[in-house]
Amino acid sequence: MHIHVVKSGETLWQIANYYGVSVASITQINGLQDPNRIVVGLALVIPTEDVYYTVQPGDTLWAIARRYGTTVEFILQNNQIADPGNIYPGMVIYIPALRYRVQPGETLWQIAQRYGVSLQNLIKVNNITNPDLVYPGTVLVIPRKSRPVIEVNGYIYILGQQAVPIVREVGRHLTYLSPFAYLIREDGSLQSIDDSPAIQAGRVDNVIPMMSITNFTSTSAGQNLASVVLNSTQITNNLLENILGVMRDKRYEGLNVDFENVLPRDREAYNRFLQLTVDRLHPEGYFVSTAVAPKASATQPGLLYEAHDYPAHGRIVDFVILMTYEWGYRKGPPQAISPLNQIRRVLDYAVSVIPRDKIFFGFQIYARDWLLPHVQGQEAETFSVQEAINRAIRYGVTIQYD
Repeated sequence: MHIHVVKSGETLWQIANYYGVSVASITQINGLQDPNRIVVGLALVIPTEDVYYTVQPGDTLWAIARRYGTTVEFILQNNQIADPGNIYPGMVIYIPALRYRVQPGETLWQIAQRYGVSLQNLIKVNNITNPDLVYPGTVLVIPRKSRPVIEVNGYIYILGQQAVPIVREVGRHLTYLSPFAYLIREDGSLQSIDDSPAIQAGRVDNVIPMMSITNFTSTSAGQNLASVVLNSTQITNNLLENILGVMRDKRYEGLNVDFENVLPRDREAYNRFLQLTVDRLHPEGYFVSTAVAPKASATQPGLLYEAHDYPAHGRIVDFVILMTYEWGYRKGPPQAISPLNQIRRVLDYAVSVIPRDKIFFGFQIYARDWLLPHVQGQEAETFSVQEAINRAIRYGVTIQYD
């Protein structure tokens, strides 16, 4: 995948020709409504024409490579296949194919630098005999960069059968799937959700289901509910038994605790609850994680932050999800939902008190539109990032970055 930011005067045809891909493929992968309408600043995903090919009886790597216009060596390199003759029906082979059209005056070294690949690998993949002689218009295959392995959790609040196509579309990119969320009650019981369809859809791609519990709703901040539960041994024990019951019944493999707006005086009670949860769930073979507000320091004031003890969470649970979003709150003044300067401050603090391999970085996949001039308390409209792009194109607005 490559990102191209549209410049003044560019057309989609020019961009597609530049990268050696089709206009249709760029239009489709970016969800563009009209390929003739783009705006300056629009970040376009340039499709790599990736293919996940399932080996059929009688297939050979040579035949597969020929079918997709690549080489056996390139397939071997990107699939860690030790023996080219050892493939079998049902085996899934990944075939990446980002291509680039050489421009006048460019060198292979410049192209390799642009894509972050080695010059030697670029030469090898393209069977170039003379690296000092490359002609404008030549289409080069850009080898896939080796990328670090990461774990990805996806929260999903659309449940029931509606969740199935969503999960199937993105399942191969996920490590964990968290249907959001079981609401805790004052007696330690749980308000059930229709999560089974999402869980089953995720299993097709071996996505690990993670049960999510919370104390808040769209109409209640949940601080009093959390206080009642966290300060009662009996209620806490009831809650843990109910959690285990759901996990066994739905075949969840882990738990995510998303308690927000916890009263500052309940900070230690929350820490004790997390330790008790780990002590109860670990012997049963389940992992435990938390979602925490984006703090930039240990002393950051505010109901959202004070009871979230980063060092304690980092010490107690298996991993911590930083909610590095929502600065641009729907009922607050207009601002970026995930401003980079704020995110950097949170990450700088987090890595100083939480083991780095326990940190999940939260990322927004939604956008907001505030009515201007803003009136305090007026709620912004919330929609998808794609809808934000569509609106910018519709009104011819330049997309800007701070």
